[in-house]
Amino acid sequence: MELSRRGFVKLTGASLAASTIGALGFGIAGEALAASVRPFKLTATTETRNTCTYCSVACGILIYSLGDRAKNARSNIIHIEGDPDHPVNRGTLCPKGSALLDIVHAPTRLKFPKYRAPGTADFKQVSWDFALDRIATLMKQDRDANFIAKNAAGTTVNRWTSTGMLAASAASSETAYLTWKVARAFGMLVFDNQARV
Repeated sequence: MELSRRGFVKLTGASLAASTIGALGFGIAGEALAASVRPFKLTATTETRNTCTYCSVACGILIYSLGDRAKNARSNIIHIEGDPDHPVNRGTLCPKGSALLDIVHAPTRLKFPKYRAPGTADFKQVSWDFALDRIATLMKQDRDANFIAKNAAGTTVNRWTSTGMLAASAASSETAYLTWKVARAFGMLVFDNQARV
């Protein structure tokens, strides 16, 4: 084997580096490092795509939850991050969006509808059926009392101007279309989307 001066220097440098690493105890470092590596915390989680609820920007988020997804079993949300595939934020989140996990687990977070009866000072927890029935009843009463079928000239206008609707910016195009149709079917003129606020 023919060895040039340059090749000899490279060979001795490599041998010196390998023996120094071995002498310092790094020879088994690879095995120790592999044994100490923790499993990735999101490995056993379920990933759910959603939209941040804070403002009208409608950034995409990824929610990671632990749980077996069995019937009547509650999953626990352990991590929330920006969705890198979302065209609005491309994985980034503002400080409020980055703190979504704290809001999800906040003890003061409202989880049930509450109702304050007229003349009382305290809110009491009610069922969703009660809350939705109450909203529907009040909307019906207001529409019956304030619906304008014809204007002063006698032209049919079918307007309901005393109640309005604000739609969410996180809604899909299909949901926004259906919401618009429902609001217009009621005769509402006051209708807007949170994305414009």
